[in-house]
Amino acid sequence: MSLNKMLVIGNVGTDPEMRYTPNGNPVTSFRLATNRRYTTGEGEQREETEWFTISAWNRLAELCNQYVTKGMRIYVEGRLKSDSWTGNDGETRFRMEITANDVRFLDRAGTTSEVDSNPATSSVPDGNVDDLPW
Repeated sequence: MSLNKMLVIGNVGTDPEMRYTPNGNPVTSFRLATNRRYTTGEGEQREETEWFTISAWNRLAELCNQYVTKGMRIYVEGRLKSDSWTGNDGETRFRMEITANDVRFLDRAGTTSEVDSNPATSSVPDGNVDDLPW
């Protein structure tokens, strides 16, 4: 048995972009930044940012495209896929991509709204599932 599960909380760094595969399946991608603050051994405060590419497929892709916006604080759960390629400048590039199966909006004080791959359990930022075309 094996497990590949990522849990991240961060701020959306780009508005989502939705496209369709040749088979007609929707996929939405956006960037998510996570920050970590720490103190060095010399007492200096530092902060580092990790960037992740998030991809969502099918119904979750449509919901993320509709509700996720740049700057929004969200929780994403999914599986990690690493990718590397050689850029036009000859340098090797790396990307960590999370294929999401659960997205929760954390912006509202005291509430957590969820969008996951199961429409029966998903909710939206305004909390009114009845308005969505399930």
